Amino acid sequence: MVSIPVHEHAATHDVTNQPPPLAPYDASEDMALLEGLRREGAGWAEEDIRRLGLRSGSAEAQEWGEQANTHAPVLRTHDRYGHRVDEVEFHPSWHHLMRVAVTEGLAGAPWADARPGAHVARTAGGLVWGHTDAGHGCPTSMTYAAIPALRKEPELAKVYEPLLTGRAYEPELRAPTEKRGLLAGMGMTEKQGGSDVRTNTTAATPTAEPGVYTLRGHKWFTSAPMCDLFLVLAQAPGGLSCFLVPRVLPDGSRNTFRIQRLKDKLGNRSNASCEPEFDGTVAWLVGPEGQGVKTIIEMVNCTRLDCVMMSATLMRKTLVEAGHHVRHRSAFGARLLDQPLMRNVLADLALESEAATTLTLRLAGAADRAVRGDAGEQAFRRIATAVGKYWVTKRGPAFTAEALECLGGNGYVEESGMPRHYREAPLLSIWEGSGNVNALDVLRALRRQPGAADALFGELALAQGADARLDAAVTRLKEQLTQASEAGARRLVELMALALQASLLVRHAPPAVADAFCATRLGGDWGHAFGTLPDTAGLDGILRRALTSGP
Repeated sequence: MVSIPVHEHAATHDVTNQPPPLAPYDASEDMALLEGLRREGAGWAEEDIRRLGLRSGSAEAQEWGEQANTHAPVLRTHDRYGHRVDEVEFHPSWHHLMRVAVTEGLAGAPWADARPGAHVARTAGGLVWGHTDAGHGCPTSMTYAAIPALRKEPELAKVYEPLLTGRAYEPELRAPTEKRGLLAGMGMTEKQGGSDVRTNTTAATPTAEPGVYTLRGHKWFTSAPMCDLFLVLAQAPGGLSCFLVPRVLPDGSRNTFRIQRLKDKLGNRSNASCEPEFDGTVAWLVGPEGQGVKTIIEMVNCTRLDCVMMSATLMRKTLVEAGHHVRHRSAFGARLLDQPLMRNVLADLALESEAATTLTLRLAGAADRAVRGDAGEQAFRRIATAVGKYWVTKRGPAFTAEALECLGGNGYVEESGMPRHYREAPLLSIWEGSGNVNALDVLRALRRQPGAADALFGELALAQGADARLDAAVTRLKEQLTQASEAGARRLVELMALALQASLLVRHAPPAVADAFCATRLGGDWGHAFGTLPDTAGLDGILRRALTSGP
């Protein structure tokens, strides 16, 4: 028998030409984000954002994100004795992520913060903390979004708003007023209608107590069933109405909230989504009967902004991963980062990422000023949020696929983390209305709110004369508006989004970034895939800005 020395066994397994782990890194090391934070009135939060960025990129927090997705939530309908409990169990890493998010003010806290820019600071926090995991952004987003809808019923808001804006994470189900902080969810869609919520069949029956109803029905896609409160749409005698449904009633007893099953989803696996059944479920009316959509629309506007933010976060996260890989990986005698075609791909991705981040922060600034009474920003927010929701979330899947490809076969392996990001990306275009719903919503805003178009073109006019390609795109946009149709809604909204992103970059980004974006996205000097920037594009300047920790 031949004895082989141990060192010879290992010789064939020497690891070379592989990048070191990315973590720890600084998720806030993003010039477009920091500049936008200051520009939109939240420069006072920069120190906190930088601190959160370091924590997000830490090995510990990155591991939390991985573990929360590896160990998916588990539904427990009954306890060991046979009592119905309808609880969802989560891995401890999920609770770590949630505790940081709530403590750092990424849920309802901005509504209790009088400082101008508080909503911008929250969005920037999401852009960096989202580098850990996308799933836990769902309950924090819905909690944030529930407050303006809840304010339609001041007596309910008086009780619950201080708890929804709190910074304490207490996941146990208890009577809401016994907790220091609450989370909120929403239950809108049903199996027969999806986004067409006016077809809902869940029935709301008034009780003898004013404002109190009982619900009976089945919701099709309700995320975050572990939340304390839900805003739910149901058919009352006066029509489709909005209701507040607590998981635990004020006396401490469980409300009827039977979780039939958890959804087996493509992505977003750290977060639980479910089908709850209501049967004699106690609910409080929010807003007038028959005005459920009008009441809950403010919630939708907020969560749509978060969809844009989460897509921009995924873009930045996967760009950072791709940049790290190509900085340390060599092929055919040179580092990937030094190879012209790879530099073209990365620069193209960097343009898309910066445009998404810059638009996200502009929308957050509009939201912040709108809630403080700025009528012009209210009109701009109404149309621009729907435009951004349509376009940025549509770009996400293609972007993450290209970033994954920068890692080659390494990126196709689950351990790289890139498949998780890729599976996550399509959700953000579907959540809060798919592409068609958002494109048609833009048309609705144009037709029903004349000030919306004026607000959009007022924003675009701020860059007038700075770039001929942008000026030409705005002219085309005005022409298309005169013949807008439902069939052409996507084409129209796409042009709106590109013109809006270009106008922001022309005004605020370095010339290399703005020129390359206008040349490709508006001027037509571009192919049909990432990595097709023209030879005249200033790749070095774009990459120096985007890959701030490397050459």
